[in-house]
Amino acid sequence: MTAQIIDGNAVSRQLRAEVAQRTAALKARGTTPGLAVILVGEDPASQVYVGKKVQACEEAGLHSVLEKYDASLTEAALLARVEALNADPSIHGILVQLPLPRHIDAQKVIETIAPSKDVDGFHVASAGALMTGLPGFWSCTPYGCIKLLESIGYDLKGKHAVVIGRSNNVGKPMALMLLQKNATVTVCHSATADLKAMTLQADVIVAAVGRRNTLTADMVKPGAVVIDVGMNRNEQGKLCGDVDFAAVKEVAGWITPVPGGVGPMTVTMLLVNTLESAEREARAKA
Repeated sequence: MTAQIIDGNAVSRQLRAEVAQRTAALKARGTTPGLAVILVGEDPASQVYVGKKVQACEEAGLHSVLEKYDASLTEAALLARVEALNADPSIHGILVQLPLPRHIDAQKVIETIAPSKDVDGFHVASAGALMTGLPGFWSCTPYGCIKLLESIGYDLKGKHAVVIGRSNNVGKPMALMLLQKNATVTVCHSATADLKAMTLQADVIVAAVGRRNTLTADMVKPGAVVIDVGMNRNEQGKLCGDVDFAAVKEVAGWITPVPGGVGPMTVTMLLVNTLESAEREARAKA
């Protein structure tokens, strides 16, 4: 068996086209979705990510504001800027690019963002809404994973899903989203006694630990769906995930590649959340 590839680039293009259509319709009614992105410092990877987010906004017709600050920016000044954006009616989503300089408390910054504009889905209010099934914003990367599963018509009801990783940004929200889709979910992590025993039971495996070859072919049940969230570099500097792709694709039924799998979906779901925020506000005004 050779796994079918879940093409994140193709799914992303389709979703972005839908965002562009909905954005055009919303603009025709007088509302332009707006995203503000704040970058503090000169982290090279952050600069690349931020550039992609701004470009994606422009291509989809959204209004985007990029604010760059020196790494010496004080925490108080950053919090004040976030508060100003909270009050700006032209901005529907606020994203503060992480990591932040050490002297700034990232969690304090995240909690200062108004939950109605928390399009990254990191606020405790967003996490609480996800846990309780109330309307909110889903964290972009795991939300993208759900969209990839939907793109292949995969019904999660009654399936056993194993999430490897328990981060606040991916692992925990991923588990909750899978639960909302009626999967039976096991969360594995560094203290899991026998990871292989868990993954061999799984119909769906989401690998999100940031370590190469965490999931190998002998750990995968034939026909399982494998979603690789990892972003690592091998000895040659080539981008790779947490999954031994070459070997696992000979066992799995479906698999996401790295690059070209989950990666493109993260920015796409940021656009979706920003648009949804603008649509909610427009409905509230109607």
